[in-house]
Amino acid sequence: MRECVRVLGRFNKLAEKGRSRIEYTEQLIADIASYYGYNEFLATKLFQLFSVPEAIEFFEANEVPRPVTIRTNTLRTRRRDLAQTLINRGVNLEPIGKWTNVGLQVFESSVPIGATPEYLAGHYMLQAASSFLPVIALDPQPHERVLDMASAPGGKTTHIAALLQNTGVVFANDANKQRTKSLTANVHRMGCKNVVVCSYDGREFPKVIGGFDRVLLDAPCSGTGVISKDASVKINKSERDFTLLAHLQKQLILCALDSVTPNSKTGGYVVYSTCSVTVDENEAVIDYALRKRPNVKLVDTGLEFGRPAYTSFRGKTFHPSVGLARRFYPHVHNMDGFFVAKFKVEKRKPGDKEPAKKGEKNLVGIEGEDGEGEEEPKTAFDDDEDAAIIEDAKRRQMKAKGLKPPPKNRPPKATKTVEAAA
Repeated sequence: MRECVRVLGRFNKLAEKGRSRIEYTEQLIADIASYYGYNEFLATKLFQLFSVPEAIEFFEANEVPRPVTIRTNTLRTRRRDLAQTLINRGVNLEPIGKWTNVGLQVFESSVPIGATPEYLAGHYMLQAASSFLPVIALDPQPHERVLDMASAPGGKTTHIAALLQNTGVVFANDANKQRTKSLTANVHRMGCKNVVVCSYDGREFPKVIGGFDRVLLDAPCSGTGVISKDASVKINKSERDFTLLAHLQKQLILCALDSVTPNSKTGGYVVYSTCSVTVDENEAVIDYALRKRPNVKLVDTGLEFGRPAYTSFRGKTFHPSVGLARRFYPHVHNMDGFFVAKFKVEKRKPGDKEPAKKGEKNLVGIEGEDGEGEEEPKTAFDDDEDAAIIEDAKRRQMKAKGLKPPPKNRPPKATKTVEAAA
């Protein structure tokens, strides 16, 4: 492998006569697949993302576990106080970096870091440093309505709730009902009082509910950025998996964009993130969203570091603004491979396509020959419809406490007319 890397670095001087660059590259990829235990398809796909020396660094970094990091729960404590308490328990730690004011990196611990009294009391969350990034980019403001479309086990949801200071409301959704159990447990443990847990397929939004100020979509992905945690990714991914995942991600991003209200005074943002480094699941998806939704634009993520996303890759050219998205790599940033992009949703212009009328078939993600899709109408709260349900709930609460509820508000009886009396 070293010899191939050396030859490819100075090919004109070091290459053997009669051997092409392609032969050396193919031999190197086959050696990487054999040495690190990848199938040849995935080894090739990941190799193509980097220069030859950097590709070796990337594969090598995937063999080394990432640092253990925790996120301080500011609803319960301050980072300084938490750090001092854990140091007193025999934990060796320090702040992750200047880019986060809540993260701590744990070097060694004489106690199980996931079973300390502080952990059980909800003072911190065991969370990868890369998982902080989408929420920092989302930048939720107090009193906003926020949707986390794929939220289990709740690291990002509880981070959002802490930034909202338990104001507003966070809808924590996960399509897998079993995973909402760990999500609910973490929400309670961390003292988040503004979270509503629900379980819908993300593609059902905004039909379920819309009108959000901000939406976080940490999309289901291949996991090519977290191979150090899950080595099974090396052999169980095929071309079909990437095709199906990219299709699902494109459906979800359109639904996320349609769930945001452009009339929001403080928000109107969507953050799309994945723990994958492939272009199919990242740049290709956000470029697709920009083409399908003319009222949407990419904005700066606000993250201080990370590499710009690709604006062109292997013959494909993306929208120039795609470069505003950020990529993170294990061999560069010492964190899981990650991708973060931030959208701003604006009001529709007269020339833009109108949402589908009531009763029309939902075409999000179902494309015709021209690849065009329509939106579903947005769903919002109906205060009149909710009033009766809220009143019944209050009456039941009073009965449970042993109090007598007031009589129900009944419509006044019609008075008899003179003719009826006669």
